[in-house]
Formats: sequence, C-alpha cells, structure tokens
Amino acid sequence: MAKILMIHPERCTGCKSCMLACSFAKEGHFRPAASRVHVYTWEREGFSVPIMCQQCSAAPCIDVCPTGSMYRVVGKTLVEYDSQHCIRCRMCIQACPFGNALYDSYTNTIIKCNTCNGDPSCVKLCPTNAITFEDETISTRARKKAFAAKLKDAFQEVS
Repeated sequence: MAKILMIHPERCTGCKSCMLACSFAKEGHFRPAASRVHVYTWEREGFSVPIMCQQCSAAPCIDVCPTGSMYRVVGKTLVEYDSQHCIRCRMCIQACPFGNALYDSYTNTIIKCNTCNGDPSCVKLCPTNAITFEDETISTRARKKAFAAKLKDAFQEVS
C-alpha cells in the first residue's frame, strides 16, 4: 500500500529537526536552505507548521513543466523529478501553490520532497511526531486534502 506524509501542526514545536534531518539526508551536511521540508512559524498566533511537497493529486508543477521533468508514474501518489531533463525554467516553482518546489543555486537543481524514497528522515527525527508516514487510505488522503486547503488559504491571507 502507498504511504503519504501527514502533517500534525498541533504537535509541531518549531524545533526544525526535520529540516536538519532532511538536508543531511539529501546533501550529506546540514544546510537547511536545501531542505525539502520547511517549518513556517506564525509567532503572533503561537504555532509552527512543517511543510513539504503535498504530492497534489492535480499537481500544477506537472502541468506547467515543459520537459516532463516533473511527472507522476501512473497509479502512484509521488510527484517525481528528473533533473537530467530539467531545463531549470523554474515554472514548477511558480506553479506550486505551497511554495514547496525550490531552486537551489548551489547545486543548480530543483529541490522537492520525494519522501526519501519511502524512508523519510524528517519523520524519523521529529521528536513530537508532527510529521508521520502513514498508509494512504481514503481517510488519510481526505485529512491531507483538508489540511492542504486550510494551509493554502492561510498563505493567501498572508500574501
């Protein structure tokens, strides 16, 4: 069964351990700017939320990619990225409603979450289980979509 990353914002303390775990797993050293997960903090409201690629069912990054470098294997949940065919036009970055596709000038590539190929380091190192890796069921997918919609609305209010 497919698995998806679930975010539990009520558990997040804003420690950013997930960002360090991700950057180390992906880059081999601690470089939070290259993390595929980012923790956003609303200080006035007093909460933090870890955010990564939401693997949208109708992924805008796939729709705008002129080379097919952002794609989904039929029947899979994960939005894949092929750096070999990418021309670095950054259209995927513009299209992502959550800001979870980023350009890394240090490595000249697009960075986005691929769930560490099924073994997400952010999940393993989150001390409060604010990020979990759960079986994709109708229930978990519905919760994820509801959270994504709320998050999108919150980001639009701030913009």
